[in-house]
Amino acid sequence: MPDADRPDAFATAVVDWYHANRRDLPWRRDGFTAWGTLVSEFMLQQTPVARVIPRLEEWLTRWPTPADLAAVPPGEAVRAWQSLGYPRRALWLHAAAVAITERHGGVVPDDVEALLALPGIGDYTARAVAVFAYGAHHPVVDTNVRRVIARAVDGQGEPAPPSARRDLAAMTALLPDDRPAAAAFNAGMMELGAIVCVARSPRCEACPLAATCGWRAAGYPAYAGPRKAVQKAYEGSDRQVRGRILRELRGSHIPVTAAELEDVWPDAEQRDRALRGLVADGLAVAEGDGYTLP
Repeated sequence: MPDADRPDAFATAVVDWYHANRRDLPWRRDGFTAWGTLVSEFMLQQTPVARVIPRLEEWLTRWPTPADLAAVPPGEAVRAWQSLGYPRRALWLHAAAVAITERHGGVVPDDVEALLALPGIGDYTARAVAVFAYGAHHPVVDTNVRRVIARAVDGQGEPAPPSARRDLAAMTALLPDDRPAAAAFNAGMMELGAIVCVARSPRCEACPLAATCGWRAAGYPAYAGPRKAVQKAYEGSDRQVRGRILRELRGSHIPVTAAELEDVWPDAEQRDRALRGLVADGLAVAEGDGYTLP
C-alpha cells in the first residue's frame, strides 16, 4: 500500500505500474534521439499526443538533426507546424536548433542550465530533456504530475495554480535516489495523470495509489482553492483569426496581399490587429504589397 509518508513505497508503486501500463510512444523507444526528445517536448505543449505523433514523425524525417532544421528559413518550420497550434513554438524550436548548431556543435546539451539558455526552452522542457534523453536526476513537473500530487498527497481535487518552487519541492520529496528509477517515476507520474488520474472522471479503480490517496480517502471533496486563469474561448478570438491568416500564408509560396486576406475574416479591425500581431511575433513578414512566412 503506497504511502506519501513513505516516498520509497509511493515511488515503487508508480514505477511498477508504469512499466506494466505505459503507452508505446515514439519518444519512449530505445534509440530515440535527444533532438527527437526536444522536438517532442515542444510539440506536446498544450497539444494532444494523438496530434503530435504524425507531425513528429514527419518533422524528424525531414530534419533528423538540429543542423538540418537550422539550415532552412524559419518560415519552413512554421509551414511544417501546420495545425499543432501556438505556432510561435515552431519559431522557438527553429531558433533553438540554430543555437544548438552554433554553440554546441549540433548536439543537444545534457545540462539543465545549458538547455535553459536556448531560445524558447523553459524549466519544464529543460528538465524533461535532461531526464528523458540523458537520464539526469531531476524532478519533472507538468500539469498531470501536479494533479496526481494534489490528489494523492494533498487530498485536493485539483492542484493550485503552478508554483515552480512548491511543485518541484513536492516532486523532489517523492523522487527515488536511483537515476533510472527516478526517470521512470517522472514518466510514470505523467502517465498516471494522463490516462488514469485525469481531470474529469478519474479511473480510481485502476490507480496504483488508490489505497492511500488522500482525496479518495476524504470522499472526493470539491476543490475550493485558487484556480489558474481560464483561457478565453477560441471561437471568434484573435487566436482564431491569426490561425486563419497563417493557414493562407502556409499555403502560398509567394506573398499574400492584404486584399486576398480580406476573405479570411470579415471584421477588418480584428483581422488587421491579428495580422499586426503575427508580424510583431515574427510569424509573418511584410514583403512588397503582401505578407509571407519568415
